[in-house]
Amino acid sequence: MNLTPAESNLSVAPPKRATPRRSALKDTPSPSSPEPAPNVGVASVSQLNATLAEYLTPAELKKVKEAYRFSDEMHLGQMRKSGEPYISHPIAVAEICAEWKLDAQAIMAALLHDVMEDQDVKKEELIERFGAPVATLVDGLSKLEKIEFQSQIEMQAENFRKMLLAMARDVRVILVKLADRLHNMRTLGFMIPEKKRRIARETMEVYVPIAHRLGLNNIYRELQDLAFAHLYPMRYRTLLKAVKSARGNRRDMVSKILEAVKTAFANAGIQAQVSGREKTLYGIYRKMRSKHLSFSQVLDVYGFRIVVDSFPNCYVALGTLHALYKPMPGKFKDYIAIPKLNGYQSLHTTLVGPYGTPVEFQVRTQDMNRVAESGVAAHWLYKNVEGGIGDLQQRTHAWLQSLLDIQKQTGDSAEFLEHVKVDLFPDSVYVFTPKSKIIPLPRGATALDFAYTIHTHIGDQTIAAKINNEQAALRTELRNGDIVEIITSPTSRPSPNWLTFVRTGKARSAIRHHLRTINLVESTDLGKRLLAQALIALKLNPELSGDVAERLKRESSAKSLDELYADIGVGKRMAALVARHALGLAEGETARPAAPVVLTGEPTSSKNKLDPVTIHGSEGSAVQLAQCCLPIPGDDIVGQLKRDQGITVHTTDCEIARRQRIKEPDRWIDVVWGDDLNRRFDCRITLLLKNERGVLARVAAEIGESDANITSVGMEDDKDQLLMQLRFTVQVEDRVHLARLMRNVRRIPGVTRLLRERN
Repeated sequence: MNLTPAESNLSVAPPKRATPRRSALKDTPSPSSPEPAPNVGVASVSQLNATLAEYLTPAELKKVKEAYRFSDEMHLGQMRKSGEPYISHPIAVAEICAEWKLDAQAIMAALLHDVMEDQDVKKEELIERFGAPVATLVDGLSKLEKIEFQSQIEMQAENFRKMLLAMARDVRVILVKLADRLHNMRTLGFMIPEKKRRIARETMEVYVPIAHRLGLNNIYRELQDLAFAHLYPMRYRTLLKAVKSARGNRRDMVSKILEAVKTAFANAGIQAQVSGREKTLYGIYRKMRSKHLSFSQVLDVYGFRIVVDSFPNCYVALGTLHALYKPMPGKFKDYIAIPKLNGYQSLHTTLVGPYGTPVEFQVRTQDMNRVAESGVAAHWLYKNVEGGIGDLQQRTHAWLQSLLDIQKQTGDSAEFLEHVKVDLFPDSVYVFTPKSKIIPLPRGATALDFAYTIHTHIGDQTIAAKINNEQAALRTELRNGDIVEIITSPTSRPSPNWLTFVRTGKARSAIRHHLRTINLVESTDLGKRLLAQALIALKLNPELSGDVAERLKRESSAKSLDELYADIGVGKRMAALVARHALGLAEGETARPAAPVVLTGEPTSSKNKLDPVTIHGSEGSAVQLAQCCLPIPGDDIVGQLKRDQGITVHTTDCEIARRQRIKEPDRWIDVVWGDDLNRRFDCRITLLLKNERGVLARVAAEIGESDANITSVGMEDDKDQLLMQLRFTVQVEDRVHLARLMRNVRRIPGVTRLLRERN
């Protein structure tokens, strides 16, 4: 299209154009570009101006015009893969934002969102020209400056972290970002196949869940279908053809249902807007995959939406529908009484329609419908409409605040994104506090997740939980309607084992933060020794020079070298990778001696070789004994570095350790028992003995006589069997003590078999 001054009030006489600031313009079409995607229309300045004029003041329009002129000047000569002037993309993003009636600052940020990344415009220049709020929005939308990352994944994670934190401070950032991603997805057909798949996968994994979490259902559905089309083009085309073919066959059924519903509402005196809708292609595909159905077996391709004039009429309309068609058992959901996490409210019911076909109906008010379609953007779309939006804004603010809480407790970008993506899953369960407050949680959340959702300190001090007034394990998964009570103790602290079952990002980040901060001295010392061992393995001196230490500290974003050592000690960073990075070795290169500038001191010799890490048993959370094999002093042992859990010690013959060592060989280190052990260690033993009266008491007494403590006991007792099996967990000093105990127990009459239980 031609962007001429006559086209719009936004386009004024062209200023003197500046030379583009980059010599290599991005998105220049190449001769090998793929066939273009279906034409989605080129952005029009006149259309944007007409939309903005409906709700912006003349003064605001003038500021938007200045932003457009600056963006047009900066992108001069830059082309998209489609061959259009690059400025058409910022205009299209601004058009999408204008449909939500975002304010002038957000529209200006949409027009300027690529100038920092593409043309090296500094934030200070944007502040001077357009003010700090606009500059902050653009900065939140821009990708990072060119920082060295160890991998593409790490770079992407850091970009998402920056974007999500900017969103937490101002939700307009993500609205403009989603508009940007939507237009890029609409025009993705011009990219090479590999890039299309990468962007589509990124959209499906991150942007689609964010759009859903913020209640932007229209954007959510369109992004899903666009990502599906580029990830699985053959499946998309096949399904699209099947749906088009089915439309003709089902048109009569849809018309019949619409007519019957409208007549029923008219007879009941209910004013309602009734409309039929087709499920998205990705929605149909997902149902086929999850339930292993063919397309012909997916009967509820169509759904119907009922929009009524008042809250009470939602339930009256529901009763009318149930009188017209029979409801399917278990297919009714009341999202009005208990809204979804993203503020969505509606009644859902599935009825048996004509010809026995299941048909889904959604019943809601006008206000609910606005929020359902536009989510948090409804705040700008319907500022004068009362009701239904305040609660949504509060929910969104609470979630955004939780992002800041997670960031404070999280060490790196990949971990931050891991936590946030967990909380973006749409499926939810709704549970109650003892005071009847509703708490929404991701599906699969546990009682411990509930505790951390209430408050981090409550989660940290949790010792027990009651679900529906009955004692329950902290790992118990919660179900809809559960009443959960948390019991705390000021002396309780998080356990590394908790990370194996918590579900929410907030709980995981809080537990990891606690494990990183306790026993910091032990973790720092351990990390220093592990890094020294890694450097020695490269035949180099373990003492880092000041220059290398500073570079490592700077590039790892650590505040001090001790913090870097602590990260290695808790398994957050791999000592081998840090050592290679310090020496300027790329991952996978053959180790070689570094230049003298890298390390201080003389070349190393065999006498510099460090001993294995010594286990004393008093290290606290920095060292854990594996529950699968329960090593005790005297066993041959090996150490596994687990992320944010320090060292987990296994016996060398542990089958679980063997399998994990094959998967992650770099995370295993040599460890040995110390000489000054000052505690007792858990060990499991299993007995097979005659099923006689008083046998349990005799075994327990003999264990006590052997100076061992019983911490748990289990029994498999069958009255019809001659033999019974007993399992004890006992605390012993070492293998010698265990051997003496087992020798004494074997002397008990009736004991036919006794062994130490492993794995």
